This record gives sequence, structure tokens and C-alpha cells, in this order.
Amino acid sequence: MQSAAVRQLVLLLPALGVIVLLIGVPLGLMGWVSLLEKSASAGVDWQASPGAGNYLRLVWEEDFDGRMILNPTYLVIFLRSVLQAAVTTLLCLVLGLPVALWMAGLTRTGRMVMLLLVTIPFWTNLLVRNYAWLIILREDGWTTAVLNRLWPFGPVQLLYNDAAVAIGLTYSFLPFMILPLYSVFEKFDWRLIEAALDLGATRRRALRRVVLPLALPGIVAGSLLVFIPCLGAFVTPALLGGGKTAMLGNVIQAQFGPARNWPFGAAVSIVLLAIMLAVMTAMALWRSRRAPR
Repeated sequence: MQSAAVRQLVLLLPALGVIVLLIGVPLGLMGWVSLLEKSASAGVDWQASPGAGNYLRLVWEEDFDGRMILNPTYLVIFLRSVLQAAVTTLLCLVLGLPVALWMAGLTRTGRMVMLLLVTIPFWTNLLVRNYAWLIILREDGWTTAVLNRLWPFGPVQLLYNDAAVAIGLTYSFLPFMILPLYSVFEKFDWRLIEAALDLGATRRRALRRVVLPLALPGIVAGSLLVFIPCLGAFVTPALLGGGKTAMLGNVIQAQFGPARNWPFGAAVSIVLLAIMLAVMTAMALWRSRRAPR
């Protein structure tokens, strides 16, 4: 038994080494940098004493007379990021569920064609796709012109707001919701639907009591694949939000870019990572409690 355990450990050592080298060391370095201060010019003051000052700046700021006062700016950005990610996840679920269900009912050739169409957006750079939405949603574009004719309460503004960011994020991450749901529906036993209808259930009741519970693993997986990347998105909010709807990814990019305040950017990154871990832990606990014993 001991020799088998030692053999397994030896086989795992290369993978563990790669994980520690490529993930553990960078995360540890980022955590250490978040405890330091910005140097006089830019970057990191490696001689500074570590402290939690960068984390306190997320909530507090120093007044002119030296007092610490509440600074809600970053709290609003945190809240906006979480809400935007939640709205995007909900939109992807509402749009992706019927598409995945429909795809699973196609012939083998039809399913292959639809899988190809769903993955085609990944062949194009995300920046190019967001610039395409700039053209679609611009003020003199055909989309705005049609909506202005249908909307009687004044001109419609589609760009540089939360709605534009939600549209761009939903378009970007919709395949991440469709594919896990399709993988569940592909193995779905359609005779369960027939049995539910034979027993007197309506289509809506069959969907709620049969389809959705069996699709729950795909819903959870797709929601995680959409929600977590949305928290750190910065290209879509920067382009479609026009700088008016900054999210956590934009704050991090600004701190490591123009502001060159790497310690504060590292602190925001650590907080973002903590939020992601909290979401994943909550989902794992929820699934473990629902699992049959």
C-alpha cells in the first residue's frame, strides 16, 4: 500500500510542480505586492513595510485634514460588476436554454451544424466583435433608427450605458451557456416528457418539473462559466460603456496601465479572486447538499 501511495505521489509531482510554478507563485507574488506601496515614480516600492493600506483604500480615503472618510466609488464599481455579471448570466440562461433544447432535438447533422455556428464567434477576436457592436448600436445606426421609430417617448440611446455592456457581454458569453446545456440535453430521455404529458402535465409544468431539474447540472456549469469571466471583463465595458460603466476589470487595467499603481491593482485583483472563490464555493456547497446520499 505504501509503495502504491509513493508511486502515485511521484506521478503527481510533475503536475503539482507545474501548478505551483504557474499558478501558486504568481498568485503569491500578487498577494505580496498588494501589501506594499507604490514607488515614487511607478511600480512597486519593494522596501516598503507590508500593510493593508491598499485594501483600506477600497472603502476609505484620507480627507484634507487627515481623517479617514468613506469612499463609495469602488463599492459602487464592485456592486455594478456583480449586478452586471448576474444580469448577463440570467440573459444567457434565458436565451441559451431554448436554443440548447432545440439543438438537442435535431438530427445528428443538424446538431453538428449548430455546434459549428455556436462556436464560430470564437474564431474572431473579442475586440473585433465588440467593435462590430459599436457599429450596430451607434446613434446613426439602423438599430437605433428602428427603435426611435417604434419608441414614442424620445430618442433611444443604445451606446455607452449599462444596457450596451449587457448586450455585449451576453453576446460574448452566450456560447458558454449553450454548450453545457446542450451536453446535458443531448443525453436527455425524451420519453420522460411524453410520460409527463400522458399523466396530464401541461407543457409548462413538464418543463418546470421534468426538464429544468434534469438540466440543473448544465445550468450550474453554464452560470459559472458566464458569471466568473463577466466579473473580470474589461474590453466590453471599456468600448460599449464608453468609460461610464467601469467594472472591476477596468479598474485593474487602469491601475496596471495609466495609473501605474501596481500594489493597488494587485489588491483589487485579490478581492476579485476572493469573490470568484466565494461564488464557486457557494455553488459547490449547494450542489453537495442537493446530491443524493
